[in-house]
Amino acid sequence: MPGLRDHVADHWQTLLAERLDDARTVPPLEHDKLDRAARVAALDTVLNDISGPVVLVAHSAGVMTTVHWAQNPTRPIQGALLATPADLELPLPAGYPSGEDLDRGGWNPIPRRRLPFPSVVAASRNDPLACYRRVTGMAELWGSRLVDLGNVGHLNPAAGYGYWPRAEELLQELIEHTAASAAARC
Repeated sequence: MPGLRDHVADHWQTLLAERLDDARTVPPLEHDKLDRAARVAALDTVLNDISGPVVLVAHSAGVMTTVHWAQNPTRPIQGALLATPADLELPLPAGYPSGEDLDRGGWNPIPRRRLPFPSVVAASRNDPLACYRRVTGMAELWGSRLVDLGNVGHLNPAAGYGYWPRAEELLQELIEHTAASAAARC
């Protein structure tokens, strides 16, 4: 689930999807790009076309789409990697949507309930789109494991990140952890 800028060719998330078997991506919206409900519906459509277990990978505002979707999930999710969530409740830097536009689009407030699936929040200490302290609070409320990435900016091409091998490591750890937890319950 990409952020508000949709898919960027040299973004780690796009490159990760190309490397994974059976990866599905949520397509860009043709209209209403700032409409949270439309993005949640697009995620739901993709998820409901998949049979078998699903592990979500979301970045930036895609994390917010994911946590909004998780408030009323339509299928089980094995786990989610939530990388550098954008804090859409606070003013974003120039070049990003205004708070008023985001409010009109239905993005706020950010859901603060425990997610119904295991998750990892990968957080940057110097993300221009979110304060580390607030992201750690979101991770705690969502019941997510927090991974401190250090100073990686917004973990996007502008911050120097194309291919990001740590994504595959975190994804594999999440899959192994949730599979082991499921086996222990049986």
